[in-house]
Amino acid sequence: MALSEKNPMVVAHILIWMVLVLLSSSITVSNATETDIACLKSIKASLVDPNNYLNTTWDFNNNTEGFICRFMGVECWHPDENRVLNIRLSDLGLKGKFPLGIKNCTSLTGLDLSHNTLSGSIPTTISQFIPFVTNLDLSFNNFSGEIPLNLANCSFLNDLKLDNNRLTGNIPPQFGQLGRIKVFTVTNNLLSGPIPTFFHASIPAESFANNLDLCGKPLKSCPDSRRKSHLGVIAAAAAGGITFTSIIVGIFLYYLSRRVAKKKADDPEGNRWAKSIKGTKGIKASCLTHHFHRIKWVLAGIGINFLIFF
Repeated sequence: MALSEKNPMVVAHILIWMVLVLLSSSITVSNATETDIACLKSIKASLVDPNNYLNTTWDFNNNTEGFICRFMGVECWHPDENRVLNIRLSDLGLKGKFPLGIKNCTSLTGLDLSHNTLSGSIPTTISQFIPFVTNLDLSFNNFSGEIPLNLANCSFLNDLKLDNNRLTGNIPPQFGQLGRIKVFTVTNNLLSGPIPTFFHASIPAESFANNLDLCGKPLKSCPDSRRKSHLGVIAAAAAGGITFTSIIVGIFLYYLSRRVAKKKADDPEGNRWAKSIKGTKGIKASCLTHHFHRIKWVLAGIGINFLIFF
């Protein structure tokens, strides 16, 4: 006999269980991909598309699983799953600001908006929008303002391209701590100040060319650091010269006082010595003063030469 004839209740329970499983899986997929669909809708709405690339290829009326994975410039983790892996919209003539709705693509690892005419500033909290991104290319646009320090929190970055924009200010020194960085370019901007020390990569000088006034390795040394170093040497030399001169003067005065004390010991009454030099007192005193001044000028010259030498 068939199973349904033996125990129809068992069959009913099995069918109900299968329906519940299917519904549960459908709800899970829908919830997991709804944010990615909202992400792309927001990007399309926020950008001006004069060549209608997005308007003609990003059709949200299709409800089949994985339909957004067939959009121009969109790559998914799996062709049949609406989870966006990369967005590559390079050289499409797009205009507008940085698309803030990209934060809804929660599984995004790559973003390429290069060779467009996007403008405005890069969001100061950009790492909250693309926390897992490994490749970020915003080159050849019209982005302005400072490079966000917050980008240093994108710890998975391998490639960061910000060249050919209108970025100003300094390059955040924290960028040097990015442990995975391999490519970093900021050429043709308006940046100034010291270049970060990259501890985990060797970034060539070409990556910093044609800026307002960048300095530091691998470019020219920063003038401030040379100036501070030079002032430090001068200060140290001055201190050393003064110390050396003070020691010499101290030694001279010490031996001079010893000599006077010895002569006084030879004349306990204190009169004979004074009487014996009565006629030559002025001469010897004058000579002693003259010698003292000569020694003082010699010591001063030593101090000055010491400073000039450094």
